[in-house]
Amino acid sequence: MTVHPIPTRTRFRQTYGIVIAVIGLFAIAALVLTRPMGAIAHLSPLSGLITLKASAQTAMAYGEAMANPQPTLIEFYADWCTTCQALAPTLDQIHQQFGESLNFVMIDIDAPQWQQQIQQFQVQGVPHLALVNPDQTVADTFIGKVPQSVLVNRITDLMM
Repeated sequence: MTVHPIPTRTRFRQTYGIVIAVIGLFAIAALVLTRPMGAIAHLSPLSGLITLKASAQTAMAYGEAMANPQPTLIEFYADWCTTCQALAPTLDQIHQQFGESLNFVMIDIDAPQWQQQIQQFQVQGVPHLALVNPDQTVADTFIGKVPQSVLVNRITDLMM
């Protein structure tokens, strides 16, 4: 029986292929292991819309919030707005964090009954967030996707 040595070029290709496969596996593992846990929960494109709809159902009524002597966060949103959907989990966490010490109101810009408030708060895009003092003056306005840390810091300042 004769043993034929594997040519150097073939050995190199096999070794190169194995090295590339191992690097690829490590890259995938690093991505999965370093991804924030919250991001895993939001892999579905519908999860933001579901959170947005659920938040709208549990939000305080506008009239009730304006009569309440606490700061208020008003979110002007639209169901079709993908940025609103992406911001929904952040606002849900803020709502849970501040609980009863912050009025949380959601106004759907597509609902005709809110035209006066849309004009009053000068809403020209969504998401539009208005932080309102207990005396009903606007303390701050944010448009677009805002980092959670920025909102938390501003709300905390407002409550002091």
